[in-house]
Formats: sequence, C-alpha cells, structure tokens
Amino acid sequence: MTGLQRREQLITVARSVFAANGYEATSMEEIAQAAHVSKPVVYEHFGGKEAIYAVVVDREVQRLVSSITEALLTSTSPRQMAEQAALALLDFIETNSDGFRIMVRDAPPTSTSGTYWSVIGDVAVKVQAIVAKQFKESHYNPDWAPMYAQMLVGMVSQVGQWWLDVRKPDKYEVAAHLANLAWLGMRHLSHNPTLLTTPTKK
Repeated sequence: MTGLQRREQLITVARSVFAANGYEATSMEEIAQAAHVSKPVVYEHFGGKEAIYAVVVDREVQRLVSSITEALLTSTSPRQMAEQAALALLDFIETNSDGFRIMVRDAPPTSTSGTYWSVIGDVAVKVQAIVAKQFKESHYNPDWAPMYAQMLVGMVSQVGQWWLDVRKPDKYEVAAHLANLAWLGMRHLSHNPTLLTTPTKK
C-alpha cells in the first residue's frame, strides 16, 4: 500500500472498531490488530487514538451535515422541510449505522466540537431562520424561533437514536409521523401559551 492507501485503510478499520466498542474501550493495539499492521504503523499515521477518532468523526459529521442541509435547502414548504430533514437523518442512520453510533457515543474529554450534538446545534441554527420567517408570516413572536428550532430538531434527533436499534417501522413511515407531529403542532400554536396548572412558587 502507498502511505495514502494505508491511512485510508486505518480510518476504515478504526471506524468499525470505534463503532463496536466505543472510544474508551478501543485501544491503538486493537486498531492495529484489526488492520493487520504493527502498532507503530498506526502511531506513524495518526500519533494517537484521539487523532484517528477525530478524523473518523469529522468525516461522519460532514456527511450528516451535507445530507440534512441539502434536505432543508431543497424543501419548498415547512411541511416538506420537516419531512425531508427527518428522512435525511434516518437515511443516514440506515446507510451509515457505524458512523452514527460513533457520533452519539462517548467522545474524548477534550473534544468540544465535531460530535453529534454539535451537528444538531448547527442544524437547529439553520432551522431557526426558517421558523422565524414562518412565525412572522403567521403573526407569532419571532423571538420564539430559536426555542422552537431546538424543540423540533431535538425531537427528530431523539427519534433517530431510538430508531437506530429498533428499525421499525421503516424510515419513510417514521419520517411521515415526525412531520405529522411537527406540522400539526406548529399549525395550532397558541399565541399566548400557558401552563394548565399554576406552579407553586418556592
């Protein structure tokens, strides 16, 4: 193998090992054994476990961000936006299960970005602008947009984690139900939401 080919092989192998064991339970020795090379070869290309983990996660993050962003940009209505964003996430989970497991599991303590939750935060920012526009057109307070964007994206991301293991019903039905809940909820928002019971102040 050339140096570039060996690097790509190690990334592919490490992706599988991290997905199976998680970050903490994976060792450089284990990656080397799975790749059928000596441990110094892995260190030569990446320097340490955190470095190769960062490369693996970064690639998965870019794939997920690209697919969800494309879904948002090509949607022509809020309802379609909800459907396509949900379907993009579920499709990613179906075709990149190992990558998704890596993103939602443990990361190095020093890692502050490039994780699943940083991706969800980025998506929420994109959704926020769309929600704000819809709120203005429907005479709702546009200042609510950041909060509602977090709610919508959080709902989809949580369902995605659940679906990773159950895979029932299929992704199209799950996306339809997600869009149904989000869309009907957004269409019937109160202009002045209040709690049904008044909380007791302490």
